[in-house]
Amino acid sequence: MKKHFELKEFNEISKNTMLEHLDIEFIKVEKGRVVATMPIDKRTQQIMGRLHGGASMALAESVGGAGSFTLVDGTKFAVLGVDINGSHVGSTEENYVIAEAKILFQGKSTHVWEIRISDKNGTLINISRLTNRIIPIKA
Repeated sequence: MKKHFELKEFNEISKNTMLEHLDIEFIKVEKGRVVATMPIDKRTQQIMGRLHGGASMALAESVGGAGSFTLVDGTKFAVLGVDINGSHVGSTEENYVIAEAKILFQGKSTHVWEIRISDKNGTLINISRLTNRIIPIKA
């Protein structure tokens, strides 16, 4: 039986991780698409009070990694991020951002994701691409 994580499970397994520290919350999880929010506050800001680029990249890798788990049997395969790149293209005065990850390529051992981070008005803040390796879990 395949084990795919559901929305509630993604938020549960995020406890005691960087995702919890950054208050990343998954709001939509489906095969090939994941959406999450992250606040812009003292945990995610740089010294000028703007969203920190590193926090954006952590959010991007989190939703892209979760996305790969929607496509594999989580009892048989591990998902490992092996490459991420991002362009910080905008800023916002809002108090949170929304990240949407969509699968671009789904191979047997490689997944490539596009992640778009925007504010609630749809202003694009960051666009990233994440490559995940899908590794069999050794018994």
